[in-house]
Amino acid sequence: MPAVAVDETTAIVGLGLLGDRGSLAKLPNPSRKRQVTLIQREHLAVVAAVLGRSSVDATMLRRNLVVSGLNLMALRSPLRDLRMGVEILDPRSGEGALLEVSGPCEPCSAMEAALGSGGYNAMRGHGGVTARVLRDGPVKVGMTVRVKLLAPHEPPSPAPSADTPAR
Repeated sequence: MPAVAVDETTAIVGLGLLGDRGSLAKLPNPSRKRQVTLIQREHLAVVAAVLGRSSVDATMLRRNLVVSGLNLMALRSPLRDLRMGVEILDPRSGEGALLEVSGPCEPCSAMEAALGSGGYNAMRGHGGVTARVLRDGPVKVGMTVRVKLLAPHEPPSPAPSADTPAR
């Protein structure tokens, strides 16, 4: 199933992004580290240059979110107790989703199929990061994205159940 760009979705604790192929057949699992993938828009130009192309479409890379002006690679901490988050906030209400960066999003062999010969190597070091959802919230094109230092052992919010109203 090809990736489709959308202007709006919802981040859900334990699942990832509503409607994403990675969340459709899964039960909520707050400890799953690869609920959401993020890539820097600036890295799309780098990958294109390495491949000798004028541009690369973000949907070809199978990453969930494309962000600009934020160095995602700097959020990958080598310190086990340092936890970095990414907040995606509505500028009017100040509300939104909170993601915890869980590691690098390394390229896989599918990049050769998607980008052609050299696709895997072009993505090395430019694949972005994986994250888990700590707080439900809307995710829309144009929302404010900022870095947040998380408490060392801040547990994820519980997933809503039939007895718990959604936030």
